[in-house]
Amino acid sequence: MTASETSARQIVGRLLALADPAAARKMKRYAISTEHALGIPIPVLRSIAREYRPDHPLALALWNEPWHECRLLAPMVADPSLTTPELIDSWSAGFDSWDICDQCCTNLFRHTPHAFGKIAEYAPRPEEFVRRTAFSLIATLAVGDKKAPDEKFLPLFGLIETFSTDPRNFVKKAVNWALRQTGKRNRRLHGPALELSRRLSLSSDATARWIGRDALRELSDPKIIARIKP
Repeated sequence: MTASETSARQIVGRLLALADPAAARKMKRYAISTEHALGIPIPVLRSIAREYRPDHPLALALWNEPWHECRLLAPMVADPSLTTPELIDSWSAGFDSWDICDQCCTNLFRHTPHAFGKIAEYAPRPEEFVRRTAFSLIATLAVGDKKAPDEKFLPLFGLIETFSTDPRNFVKKAVNWALRQTGKRNRRLHGPALELSRRLSLSSDATARWIGRDALRELSDPKIIARIKP
């Protein structure tokens, strides 16, 4: 057993000691599979991750553990500089839960130079969580990547519109999230986002219409608009 595998097993021991079966059962309310869940909240996992990161071999070892919380921890301790496109492909292919998908995008994928390329690659893919990854990346990049130019985001409105008719729950919510977060990034992006929201709200497709109306409600809110940066 490698040192990383040993550390992963030690972490698993800590997680098992923190397990809250009642909290794990409640995760079903949020459409999260509880078969291998321990019911440990994200803030607790972040606290554990701070003790180890960055430790890329440990992240890989954690990903191979069976527990849901280990897959939430893995992107928190992984090293973005060592995260290859192949690793992103491998982890994305194994997503079976929206929270693991979003935590990977938030804590790891968006910090790599491959993020925008993966958006274009994953959006047309048919797998529900792979497609969700594309739109989760748009949303998390819109919030977290302060240096990316608007020119990186403007073409993404086309992807949002194209896949706004996908009725699968975890896709449509991510498409909606991507539209709202991009529209709130700054004033230049707010205009196209608002225009797209209006157009989708009038769509004959029920999913696109829901996405458009929900995004339009938020992006038209004067309090939201007042907080959008120039």
